[in-house]
Amino acid sequence: MTDFLLLLIAGVLGGVLNAVAGGGTFITFPALVFVGVPVVSANATSTVAALPGYLSAALGFRREIALLPRAIFSRLTVLTMTGGAAGSALLLLSSNEAFAVLVPFLLLAATLVFMAGGRLRAWAARYRGGVTAFGAGTMIPVAIYGGYFNGGLGIVLLALFALWGMTDLIEMNGLKNWLSFALSIISFAIFAAGGQVAWGPALSVAIGTVLGGYLGAPVARSIPVPVLRGLIAVVGFGMTAVFFWRLASGA
Repeated sequence: MTDFLLLLIAGVLGGVLNAVAGGGTFITFPALVFVGVPVVSANATSTVAALPGYLSAALGFRREIALLPRAIFSRLTVLTMTGGAAGSALLLLSSNEAFAVLVPFLLLAATLVFMAGGRLRAWAARYRGGVTAFGAGTMIPVAIYGGYFNGGLGIVLLALFALWGMTDLIEMNGLKNWLSFALSIISFAIFAAGGQVAWGPALSVAIGTVLGGYLGAPVARSIPVPVLRGLIAVVGFGMTAVFFWRLASGA
């Protein structure tokens, strides 16, 4: 019961963060590890548990998503699922020991990307047109990262869209949520087939993320975004420090 409550609360907090500014992985992944889920399974379970939240967010942006040209929408969905499948398969090939070494570095990179999100998008916007818009050469590597480790994916996707020349942030957010959902679907299938989903913990976190998603809107109205982003950065760096400590101590 204690583990259920911890994971439920982590799911709620993660759902709120994902709905408002992103960063839910910084809460849900460490919580799963804390209750004893092996790191590879915890990463897979965290991705699967976020699936309902991505779906509800994508449905919320369905009008903006419908404005995208059908050919581009279909192309990006296929590319995302292709890259996501490769990244998810790569995770299944990783041992818990090897992935445990990578985790603190991945968390640190995701936290830095999250903190630099605005500047990253601004930089990408300045250099828009420098790469082929909607191309496999940029979409697939990002999707591979998302399939392997989901942290910070939303920020990377928004920066990629800006690099392609997209400027409507609402449309970009809609596309981000849909592609995150598409990636999670293929990851779910691969992780489930590979036996890496801890179903009980996944359900606890998933219930929390749905509740957190509903709470995200009022939270967004009541907490200044800089304050919220600062809190997420503290959590991200804190969890990074914890996992570096675990790595150094052999925990």
